[in-house]
Amino acid sequence: MNRLRGSHSVGRAFLVATLCGLFSASSLRAEENLRLATPPSGKALVFMFRSEREPVPAQVPVLVNLEPVGKLANGTFLTAIVNPGRTHLRLGDRVLTTLSFQAAANRSYFVWVEAVAGVRPVRNNARLVSETEGRRLLAQSRFVGGAAPLGMPPVARPQQPPAARSASPARPAAQPAARQAAAAPKISPAIEPGRKSEFALIASGGSFKMANGSQVVAGLASIYDTTSRAVYGLEAEWRSKAGVAVGGEVFHYQNDLVAAGIPNAQQEVLVIMLNGKYYFRAANWFYPFVGVGVGYANATFSNGFTGETKGMAYQGLGGAEFRFKQVGLYLQYKYLSSTTGDPGKEVKIGGRGILAGLSFAF
Repeated sequence: MNRLRGSHSVGRAFLVATLCGLFSASSLRAEENLRLATPPSGKALVFMFRSEREPVPAQVPVLVNLEPVGKLANGTFLTAIVNPGRTHLRLGDRVLTTLSFQAAANRSYFVWVEAVAGVRPVRNNARLVSETEGRRLLAQSRFVGGAAPLGMPPVARPQQPPAARSASPARPAAQPAARQAAAAPKISPAIEPGRKSEFALIASGGSFKMANGSQVVAGLASIYDTTSRAVYGLEAEWRSKAGVAVGGEVFHYQNDLVAAGIPNAQQEVLVIMLNGKYYFRAANWFYPFVGVGVGYANATFSNGFTGETKGMAYQGLGGAEFRFKQVGLYLQYKYLSSTTGDPGKEVKIGGRGILAGLSFAF
């Protein structure tokens, strides 16, 4: 009798383990199907996932078009089906983060959510990423829920008689997702991530070298020491959510020059520029940029030369900013072109420079 009971216990344990294994495998297949799902015809599908380098132990409530779809923890994802048109996401509880984008029919969109480490109350960053990056991170995430198709009534399941329900096993809930996954996944083009708008001040200094060393200044053949000194700049700019920045800059440098009978002359240049830049988000702390500028340059002469020359100035910019919360390390390459003075008496004061400094965002 004891052997019989033992065999029954082992059989029950084996049955439970088998059922658990089947359920677990079915759940994994259903979750994988959700990761590969494509939008229903005429709708857009939004994946919202959370992935952080420094995990923050907090749940982030998510609303899509004012409809709650669930809460995100680090390493999880949600889904929502929306109608084509303007789509609005709101994340967070005490500190809200918003993201809006134009959704197109039959397209999938991927929203990366990050909670900022060391900040209380919790603050989140959200941005759109490409399908390639989105599906890569989804593969590392666990599904925690999704909203019904927004703007559509819920689909009612047909009721079966009690005898039919007891006689036939339930169908796996993952079948609709499996049918969607059977179709080839649609590839969405890369979408530039959105960013928070802000105002920034940039103070920098470095080296600058004039392009023209031999010139005629005030009718005298002159030789410049092309290596400038007192090289510094001050910028103020507004940065949009899309990475576009517009602002003003004051740039200063000095050079010594030697002319016939004037051994210690000096030239001081002050340039005022209107700049436009674009910041590329390579990481949440690393932002390469390119830019152009147009403005006005004024060169003042002293120590034997007197007077000043003025003229238009143009510049090209390139560099990178390393952002750490509200403070950043700023590196810039500058190409400046400017010819000052009247026709026949022009002085070319442009050149190239490398600057480094600090940025302060507000």
